Amino acid sequence: MSSVDSTPDRAPEARTSTSRPRSDVIAAIDIGTNSFHLVIARVKAGRSFETMDREKEMVRLGAGPGNMKRLTADAMDRGVRALERFRQLADAVDAPVAAVATSAVREAENGHDFIRRARDEAGVQIEVVSGIEEARLIRLGVLQALPVYDRHHLVIDIGGGSTEVIVGHRDEDLFVRSLRLGAVRLTQRFFPEGRVGRGAVSQCRKFIRASLAPVGSDLGDRAVDVSIGSAGTIQSIASLLLVQRSLNPTLKGLNGMELRREEIAALAKRLAKVPTVEERRRIAGLDAKRADIIVAGALLLDEILQELRVETLLVSDYGLREGVLLDGYERRHGSARHHLHDVRKRSVRRLVELCDDDPDHSAQGARLALLLFDALAPWHGMGDVEREQLEAAALLANVGLVISHTQHHRHSYYVIRHSEHLVGFTDHEIEIIALTARYHRKSAPRAKHPEFSALGKGDRQRVRALAGLLRVAVGLNRPRSVKVETVACTEEAGTLVLGLESDGAEDLSLGVYTAGERKSLLESTLGRRVEFRA
Repeated sequence: MSSVDSTPDRAPEARTSTSRPRSDVIAAIDIGTNSFHLVIARVKAGRSFETMDREKEMVRLGAGPGNMKRLTADAMDRGVRALERFRQLADAVDAPVAAVATSAVREAENGHDFIRRARDEAGVQIEVVSGIEEARLIRLGVLQALPVYDRHHLVIDIGGGSTEVIVGHRDEDLFVRSLRLGAVRLTQRFFPEGRVGRGAVSQCRKFIRASLAPVGSDLGDRAVDVSIGSAGTIQSIASLLLVQRSLNPTLKGLNGMELRREEIAALAKRLAKVPTVEERRRIAGLDAKRADIIVAGALLLDEILQELRVETLLVSDYGLREGVLLDGYERRHGSARHHLHDVRKRSVRRLVELCDDDPDHSAQGARLALLLFDALAPWHGMGDVEREQLEAAALLANVGLVISHTQHHRHSYYVIRHSEHLVGFTDHEIEIIALTARYHRKSAPRAKHPEFSALGKGDRQRVRALAGLLRVAVGLNRPRSVKVETVACTEEAGTLVLGLESDGAEDLSLGVYTAGERKSLLESTLGRRVEFRA
């Protein structure tokens, strides 16, 4: 029996893992532009978890010239050492690791070098997430910290390299934007080495306002009941305001603390008048390691609150890493707890609605692809993860038509790969889906195709098998008026015979013919001849 190797080169359902994991314990690593964070927790029923360990290391992965276009060798060395230490802590409690990287790695031309070193030297498999997926994970984490699930909530997360703005309600992300604005990025551009030069504050504010204007316009008068801030910059500002208010600076945690817009504006002005890092390090309540980037961070928060007309902001102790933790747990144990499967399907449908003029035809093709997948399951050896990827690829195979009919399969790859609408999928899963859609017609996958050849051996087999199934489904879907209701497979003298039944007495001969014309890739992946019978 021939079957596709179903072991992924990079486990998409777990993001990464160690051996012999305890089922209820998981570790999450947030690889940020400024800091790396580790949290190890025991997940409980009802979306709650008990934190067992936390670690933070100021790596400054995004530090260096060139607007974060390249990671420096020193930064990568620091990052690998931090990841190795984090992995050792996770291994000590047999916790599988879910690790995600954000703007510093996803924007760097040599980000793949850091990913390879993290895997080979530190034993940590990194999944790079898009800005939109990062936003989804941030909101998932925030919902564990504050009781706002049933209220329309705005989340603002200021990182080192990017800022995410999300409006959500229950399980829906209603509005999401990821902006290339961050405390480290703005510091490098306007306050080199943390020094506040003449005119720099005014220039920085103008730049931020120009970047934020489309967000404020798009957000409009959307109803928001509560606004929340997360991540290190906002927590640092909260600590400074806590001291400024003459409250107990040793208050245990900042979670739920309310910040007022006017006091943030006043603090930003005060910080901007302190020209050097050395002077800022002496400010009570400020983490000395953030003294160089706090001016840019405070100006950014001030401008965001003004643009979005936010009067008060609640601080969340949780954010991306806690979202990664719960998401990683769900990928290992099923998606029922927070409906990850539904999140994915909604995002696929949204992209189809935007780009496909005939979504019913694509839905019919997806249904046929899944019938074929299920009928051939004993021979292709793939599971639920690949089944979901095939369904997504089938639904999205024609989105490239929004660009051009000619070579639309190639356009579909580009649209899927670069869309900001696909959430809930890892970067690796999106690549598999995009390539499967790209090969639903015309040329079969070839080693000379750069994106295909960049995959590992197991993933190349997977794409070939999924694309082979999709090609046949497209053939069966050619006579649009005929509906194949069931597909059954038997093996006769080494040939796989697929029996097709329609919902009536319709002639299936055209579908059988076109499917037969498209079966060669499927046959090569299964290692058997394939025949179709009505």
